Amino acid sequence: MSPLPLPVTLATACILSLVYLALVVRVGQGRFLHKVSLGDGGNPDMLVRMRTHANFAEYVPLILILMGLIETSNGNPIILTVIGVLLIISRILHALGMPRPAPNVQRASGAGGTMLLLAILALWGLFLVITA
Repeated sequence: MSPLPLPVTLATACILSLVYLALVVRVGQGRFLHKVSLGDGGNPDMLVRMRTHANFAEYVPLILILMGLIETSNGNPIILTVIGVLLIISRILHALGMPRPAPNVQRASGAGGTMLLLAILALWGLFLVITA
């Protein structure tokens, strides 16, 4: 057992924090480029940048909480690691796909992958509760 509590969740959260930071920087760059200090200013590029950032902030925290709770409950660390890697890939794909016209594979794969992982973790957590 690792002397570090929740090593899988911590590693996943750290990598996702760097992705999040890149999204924050993109919003800031857009604000400078388009001279928009608040909201999207009616600019479609700003709207995409902001929604990419917001979508990340809407999904990732809950998934990390579920991962941490499952890891605390002695969830299989290999499965959790795979989920963490898939989450990182899904969020990057979603971010890359957002500025592209719909339909596009990156956005759909990223969003679908994120929702699938959320469902898997929710069901896994419920299974742990029911079987405890």
